Amino acid sequence: MTISDPIADMLTRLRNAAMARHDFALVPASKIKLAITKILKDEGFIANYEVVKGKPHRVIKLYLKYNEKKIPVVTGLERVSKPGLRVYVEQKEIPRVYGGLGIAIVSTSVGVMTGQQAYRKQIGGELLCYVW
Repeated sequence: MTISDPIADMLTRLRNAAMARHDFALVPASKIKLAITKILKDEGFIANYEVVKGKPHRVIKLYLKYNEKKIPVVTGLERVSKPGLRVYVEQKEIPRVYGGLGIAIVSTSVGVMTGQQAYRKQIGGELLCYVW
């Protein structure tokens, strides 16, 4: 089965695993998903990740992060730019998510980075998603 929007599929798998209080989520690997995963790890939304080399294809194993009361750290994920409607932003148009509590993930010509990093480097790009 082909997936028309692999990034939305990754975010949905992560959201569903967090709501079901699973320890980890498995996502088919690609370069852009791995870049998004690194950002989620660096920003503290997931505990850790590893790339598992399987027989048919590689898989990213995302270890979810919870607080003391077993409430997921990731409370929301929203896909912004979709295959049917791409959303591009300039440096000055990069939004702040929940007043700085969340992050915007932007795909730029330099690579995939948070909205804050893109703002500091004064570059815009495709607004992939919001995480809070």
